[in-house]
Amino acid sequence: MAKTKQDRKKDADVSDKKAKGKKGGTETDANFKEEKVPVRLLEFYRTKIVPELIKKYSYKNPMQAPKLTKIVLNSGVGAAVVDPKLIDSTVKDYEAITGQKPTVVKAKKSVSNFKLREGMNIGVRVTLRNDRMFEFLDRLINVAIPRIRDFRGLSDKSFDGRGNYSMGVKEQIIFPEINVDGITKITGMDVTFVTTAKTDEEAYDLLKGFGIPFNK
Repeated sequence: MAKTKQDRKKDADVSDKKAKGKKGGTETDANFKEEKVPVRLLEFYRTKIVPELIKKYSYKNPMQAPKLTKIVLNSGVGAAVVDPKLIDSTVKDYEAITGQKPTVVKAKKSVSNFKLREGMNIGVRVTLRNDRMFEFLDRLINVAIPRIRDFRGLSDKSFDGRGNYSMGVKEQIIFPEINVDGITKITGMDVTFVTTAKTDEEAYDLLKGFGIPFNK
């Protein structure tokens, strides 16, 4: 049935309104600016931890106060020699935990006793810096560590003498980002905190200031 003059006019008005709506949406999207949320632990470090370290160690300059430069997570997946798919699942777990794509580590030499060949995928590693580092540390201290079974504090003897600290995580499921139903194998990881501290004592006070629960 042919449309009347009034029907054609109504259709034209509707199409004009849709076009204006799209144009307005484009302008709104163009003017949209993402608001950056300040990192909580970074602000806490600047306002609370640094003054306490300056007071205790009598630094002449605030820049002398030790700071956290990076956090390195790595995991060896030895079972990937038999089942290469374990590397893919470990990569997905690291992406969920850190929000950053990890690096797959390859074997540097062949070991016949372990059926390992040079160039095989054998581990996963990721390095966090700046905002992502502090966000991960915040979740690790306040969410993940309290989920460890029979937790009695972290050892204070895992410093390397240069101001760096390492801790081990036996199960990746302590992170709430991991879906337990989709886990094929429980794996652990090593977490290393790299600081600019010159002594282990300064590094200990720095990490304790962030809230890391040492057993002493």
